[in-house]
Amino acid sequence: MFHTRRPGNALVRSAGLSYFPLAFIARLPFAMMTVGVLTLVVAERGSLTLGGLNSAAAGLGTALAGPLLGAAVDRLGQRRVLLPVGLVNAALLGAFPFVVTSTAADPVLLALSVLIGVSAPQISPMSRTRLVGLIRRSVAPDRRDKVVNGTMAYESAADETVFVVGPFLVGLLATALAPWLAVAAAAVLTLVFVTWFAVHPSGRLEPAATRTTTVQAPAGELFRAPLVTVVVGTLGVGLFFGATLTSLTGFLAADGDGDRAGLLYGVMGIGSAVLALGTAALSTRFTLPARWLTFGAVLLAAAVLFATARSVPALVVALAVLGCGIGPTLVTLYGLGTRLSPAGRSATTMTMLGSAVVVGQAVASAVTGLVTDSLGAGTALALPALAAALVVVAAVAHTAAVRRPTAVPRVPVPAH
Repeated sequence: MFHTRRPGNALVRSAGLSYFPLAFIARLPFAMMTVGVLTLVVAERGSLTLGGLNSAAAGLGTALAGPLLGAAVDRLGQRRVLLPVGLVNAALLGAFPFVVTSTAADPVLLALSVLIGVSAPQISPMSRTRLVGLIRRSVAPDRRDKVVNGTMAYESAADETVFVVGPFLVGLLATALAPWLAVAAAAVLTLVFVTWFAVHPSGRLEPAATRTTTVQAPAGELFRAPLVTVVVGTLGVGLFFGATLTSLTGFLAADGDGDRAGLLYGVMGIGSAVLALGTAALSTRFTLPARWLTFGAVLLAAAVLFATARSVPALVVALAVLGCGIGPTLVTLYGLGTRLSPAGRSATTMTMLGSAVVVGQAVASAVTGLVTDSLGAGTALALPALAAALVVVAAVAHTAAVRRPTAVPRVPVPAH
């Protein structure tokens, strides 16, 4: 995961050898946040509905605050924003276990979850922005496009891997020790690694150094059908993440093993991580739209298998196959988003895709919790298949959109 050859030697020298493992670990608290909140609330308050609502509150808080955080970084630079935000988020995460185990009312718990989401450091877009700035400063103009493409592929694979590794760590800590420890660990990781990321020498670039000099395309270009279908597909992936983890938690909680959900969820990461990173080796003849359709179909088939599972071994098999579909699908969607981004709008495009994942995960967590409590865990296990179906439908719509004669050619620009 920490292999840094692909982004390019000049970029590695400019960023420093420590940058890539640091940026990867600094993303973990975000991936652990919503899952840790869900696991802890279910364990201490005994309500999957409340757990899903708190997880959704944290996710929606992050999605709503993301653009504001990005605007602040554009004006003040990453270091001035990430340092205070990271400290606040670490403090709120550290306080959360005490509030959950206290007699605090449910609305207080929900309010704290929103604040945790609002203050969550946005390491993924910060890393993209920082690396693009370094590429512009250290890589020869004739090599920049190639290095940017390789870097964005790595960043997408890192994001996708973190979305699986984070819940796995939550499950491991909750099962081996206690549910509260996962949230406490996220607080410590935020305090140490987000702070380190903020003060890392690679973050010394002035805000203006990371801005594009390309003339911005009209905002209406963001709503062209090819790009909109990619956003919808990414929303489907977020819905899939939230529905899968919450339904798995509900199924296991029925037997008193809800804290094992993150551990089993990590099974999905085996095929997911390998195939996500392996997409860079696929032939260019295997186009991105074709990959989306292919791996989306694998995801849907495995989700149907997951929906019919009624035992832990069957769930493990389904999760392993799901990983083979979800990893390459998400990397492909980010690749398409980068390729279809209108001129001068790459930061907005990445924010749209990132927010789609977070919002989808948050909404699905809340809805799946309600379905589990009202209709049972067996019914909830079918919800990931609905999310996977949305991913496939969006892929079909995208293929149709790019084949239309009126489709506007994409304008490839570096993603921030």
